[in-house]
Amino acid sequence: MEQEEKVVSFFRFEDLRVYGKAVDYAAWVLTQTAGCQNAAERTLAKTFYHSAHDIATNIAEGASRTKSQFDHYLKIAKTAIRECIVCSEEAHRIGVMNDEQHAQSREYLMELTRMLGALIVSLQRAAERRMYRSESDSDNDSYESPYKNDDMAY
Repeated sequence: MEQEEKVVSFFRFEDLRVYGKAVDYAAWVLTQTAGCQNAAERTLAKTFYHSAHDIATNIAEGASRTKSQFDHYLKIAKTAIRECIVCSEEAHRIGVMNDEQHAQSREYLMELTRMLGALIVSLQRAAERRMYRSESDSDNDSYESPYKNDDMAY
């Protein structure tokens, strides 16, 4: 039986499952709000898409930084998720989104929140392990990569 070869992206953040999910959500928001009729709806749609886009952008930006900076950018991405919750609620209340679309938006956002939270915890644990290793001069622990090609769930 052949072993599957794992392909690693040039831009490592593209290997993060949470990044892919964030891009999917931004595209979904764009599709769901494409039919906005008046200026107020279009303004809300623009704000909504911008917030959804910021989730993926902050993940990408943070991934190129130090681990502590990555943690910071992931927390900014979580702020963008909360902005999307507000926009989704407003879109639902004014009729831009129906009940099903609103529920689907919330499901996306809850999943992204869980994924980002798990990635933040993973980065914090890796930092703790590095501190422990430096204190004990032990090389037994290895850093667990958060990238999907490394079989992580983020």
